[in-house]
Amino acid sequence: MEPTQTPTEFMVLFRSTDWSKDLSLEEMQRVMDETYAWFDALRQQGKFKAAQPLFGEGKVVSGTRNRTVTDGPFAESKEAVGGYLILKVDTMEEALDIAKGWPLLDCGSTLEVRPIAPECPDFHRLRHQRDALAV
Repeated sequence: MEPTQTPTEFMVLFRSTDWSKDLSLEEMQRVMDETYAWFDALRQQGKFKAAQPLFGEGKVVSGTRNRTVTDGPFAESKEAVGGYLILKVDTMEEALDIAKGWPLLDCGSTLEVRPIAPECPDFHRLRHQRDALAV
């Protein structure tokens, strides 16, 4: 039987780069204040590990033998990742409850919540299979 990995951290990917396009300066300030308060509350609870915004431009590297570099991701995409947060929580349910409180959801942004594996799942499986054969 293959041992499973238990996540203790979850990554929240903030999607959308145009959340503020229809907001007044006062509304943008309110959302910014609410967002900073949300992050501060997570820090005080010990559930915040890291978070950073991302610039819209970047490059994509691909290819099996000959590596190719192309423009992207594209900032005009509504699904562009605009930043991330790493939460120190025990369950997906807790991570989702926290994510539901993100103030920019009210501005049309979306979030993706993913468990962070302590080790690449394929590498973990391969190592376990290799170790089982060595016994």
